[in-house]
Amino acid sequence: MTRLFLVRHGPTHAKSMVGWSDIPADLSDTAQIARLDAFIPKDAIVISSDLIRASATADAITGERTRLPHDPNLREINFGDWELQQFDAIEDQDHIRQYWDYPGDIRPPNGESWNEVSERVTHAVDGLMRSYPGSDFIIVAHFGAILTQVQHALRITAYETFSHRIDNLSVTELHLVDRKWHAERINHLP
Repeated sequence: MTRLFLVRHGPTHAKSMVGWSDIPADLSDTAQIARLDAFIPKDAIVISSDLIRASATADAITGERTRLPHDPNLREINFGDWELQQFDAIEDQDHIRQYWDYPGDIRPPNGESWNEVSERVTHAVDGLMRSYPGSDFIIVAHFGAILTQVQHALRITAYETFSHRIDNLSVTELHLVDRKWHAERINHLP
């Protein structure tokens, strides 16, 4: 059995679409971080996205756990030209509505589609499991990256996937047993 503990990074307090911008997390809630650290397994391998909000969150919970190098394939959605813009500030409102209402192959200008994000993150997670078979992993990543794995585990559509909430510093726990995924927890706040 392999267990994934997908942890969303600490809050950025940004009021816009933050994808590949390297904005730091607010990790001042030390009590929440301590609860998170106590909840996740002590013998799991820790890896994170290379963006500072994820890597700093991973640093805060690694402790004595084995830490792997950051992986850029665990990054958030690349919003391209929409990066750091508010939803209602996007000039082409039809395009952005299509992107969120019909996730799949629609992409932001100079960004990536949901299917591309899903393929990128799933490839990274599959590579981890091949390299460390039977291990448990704490993957500190982003809203979109975590949702790709929820979709994969639950075998649901991208649209259905977006109904799930993924809060900052929450844990989504997925188990791979006999080559079948099971969602144990989604968006658990320890």
